Amino acid sequence: MQNEPMGMPEPEIPVTILTGFLGAGKTTLLNRILTEDHKHKIAVIENEFGEEGIDNELLVHNGKEQIVSMNNGCICCTIRGDLSRILTDLRLRRAKGEIDFDYVVIETTGVANPGPVCQTFFMDDAVAAYYRLDGVVTIVDAKHGNETLDTQPESKDQIGFADRIFVSKTDLVTDEDFAKLRERIVAINPRVPIEKVNMGNVPVEKVLNLCGFNMNDVLDIDPTFLTGAHHHHHNEDVAAFVFESDKPLDAVRFEQYLQSLVSVYGQDMLRYKGVLWFAQTEQRWVLQGVHMVCSADPVGVWDADHKPQNKIVIIGRKLPQKAILEGFTTCLATEGADDMANSAAKSTEG
Repeated sequence: MQNEPMGMPEPEIPVTILTGFLGAGKTTLLNRILTEDHKHKIAVIENEFGEEGIDNELLVHNGKEQIVSMNNGCICCTIRGDLSRILTDLRLRRAKGEIDFDYVVIETTGVANPGPVCQTFFMDDAVAAYYRLDGVVTIVDAKHGNETLDTQPESKDQIGFADRIFVSKTDLVTDEDFAKLRERIVAINPRVPIEKVNMGNVPVEKVLNLCGFNMNDVLDIDPTFLTGAHHHHHNEDVAAFVFESDKPLDAVRFEQYLQSLVSVYGQDMLRYKGVLWFAQTEQRWVLQGVHMVCSADPVGVWDADHKPQNKIVIIGRKLPQKAILEGFTTCLATEGADDMANSAAKSTEG
């Protein structure tokens, strides 16, 4: 457990990572965040290597890091170098009363894998103590989406990490073309909500408070993915697969297997989340992971509203899906260990 600083600890500051295809409308959204009267105090961290900068009328670049207060109460910072350092600098300046914000949006470039940015919030104690990663938003260009997925591997990572996807420029494609693009997105990330937008003009509220990294047992999966109604016309490097079972897991075997799985394939496991049912306890557990970093925590007990089950979604790059699923199957509890699990299941029926 981390030691708290003297005095009242600062509240956790939620963070949204904004990523997306080149030219998809990401900068349009950032400019709106920095200018519209949306009543939020958002610190926007812009990566200086982005394909487009924030409007020159809004920012003045002089070769140094800029932290500029906007008329609508937001802040824009152009990042150069270490993300951890700039997050700490923002926090300290906030504590001194020099700036004020209650939310952070981080823009990544159109050719960046958001994974390393996500990991910062789990592996850097100085950041994790004050900032909470809320979610990843990806903007996809409908006009060039399929071409981008074919030619830029990072675009698949951006979809794989996403907690919400906005598709822009849908007015420039046919319904059939959009359906094909949506099918590819679902194949990569079956748990992400997909919404059409007009040139990135997304309401700010839809970017914030996604709870994508919260330890809850909400695990919605696109029904077409589960039923196999979609057809894989592309051999995607990044793909999703699901482990499901109505039998309980043995906690010890599962922990050992997960540790070995992450140690071998963690670098290629982009995002994974699961709702877990262990034979040894009546509690519901939630698994959450990014690459090599993962955790499992109890979120309540099985009850009439929560039928005991196991469901794990893994999004990764060129993973041996069959072998991994077979490995999870070996973690299921034996007959002798099922007695406690059966009692937990029966208690939900009452």
